[in-house]
Amino acid sequence: MEFAMFYEIPVARPWTRESEYNAYQNTIEQAVLGDKMGFHSFWTVEHHFLEEYSHCSNPEVLYGHIAALTENMRIGYGVRLLPKPYNHPVRTAESVAVLDLISNGRVEFGTGRSSTRAELEGFNIHPNETRAQWDEALRHIVGCWTNDEYEFEGEYWSMPKRRVLPKPRQDPHPPIWGATSSVPGHYEIGKRGIGLCSFTVGQPPEDLAERLEAFRKGHADCDEPVGAFRNERAATFTMVHCNETNEKARAAAEESFVWYPGYGGGLIASVADYLADLEVAELGTYEYTGDAAKSRDEGLLGQITMDYIWESGAGVIGDPDRCVEIAKRYEAVGCDLLFCLFNPYKMAHEDVMTSIELMGKYVIPEFKKS
Repeated sequence: MEFAMFYEIPVARPWTRESEYNAYQNTIEQAVLGDKMGFHSFWTVEHHFLEEYSHCSNPEVLYGHIAALTENMRIGYGVRLLPKPYNHPVRTAESVAVLDLISNGRVEFGTGRSSTRAELEGFNIHPNETRAQWDEALRHIVGCWTNDEYEFEGEYWSMPKRRVLPKPRQDPHPPIWGATSSVPGHYEIGKRGIGLCSFTVGQPPEDLAERLEAFRKGHADCDEPVGAFRNERAATFTMVHCNETNEKARAAAEESFVWYPGYGGGLIASVADYLADLEVAELGTYEYTGDAAKSRDEGLLGQITMDYIWESGAGVIGDPDRCVEIAKRYEAVGCDLLFCLFNPYKMAHEDVMTSIELMGKYVIPEFKKS
């Protein structure tokens, strides 16, 4: 199993004129350290309108800067939103190709369809159309990369024959990934022959097993991958903080580790509310948002405690030995790449730097031995 850096870029209130500036400068400094400490890759989300939770709305500018400052780490879209009108497939193909060229072929292309009301409603996207739009856009993007000239006529996008330039550095294109939350969604990602970006925030590593089984079954049932080659790797993300002692780790992380799952659960529940307001009878591919809404309505969101996170392993937290122990549980269930969410909310920059350094010195080497 390998380790990746994963970022939402939160900006906790109260805000000052320097808050967002500091958040980005800290992220850049952390990424440079991560490159030196042996992390496989650096990934961020693409989110819009999510105050405090994520101020990372245009990550490609950041990717280009980090590409210039690093040498070894790969750079991952975690994820590029594909539904219309977030990003046109041709513009996505062009943008990813440019990043791949300037990074000397270090791009990992993660894709997704969005899972918050603020974003879907803000861009006037009907939730029930997002999977079809994601699927169509993904196929157009691959077509742009792998054909000298390309044309398409789809349900959502069309283009007369054009030569889409430039082409990616990686031949025929960067590895493709898809993000999902539900068990059926994991099967759909595998069925398309692409890599998996899953979620285990606030959950023990063993909860990933059922989802990985669905993903592997999807790959087994995949007759024709969306891309020019298969990506069978499975990644998941969880909150991570490594410190010199268990006591220091817990003290530094507690507020952020408790805040993030509760707030994130509320964002997911908002999609169920949006569909209800649209008078849609069935949640469809967003069925999992109904579970989040039910938990919220029953007063269960925000009830996760640090005791639970600590005792269940629902976060990689502790001294280096403990972090190795918990990370091994992810490896045991079949995770290939562990996304480390180093700052879920308001972790001090110095604590994050300590965590990255200790992970690089003591945790990552343990997995290179196996």
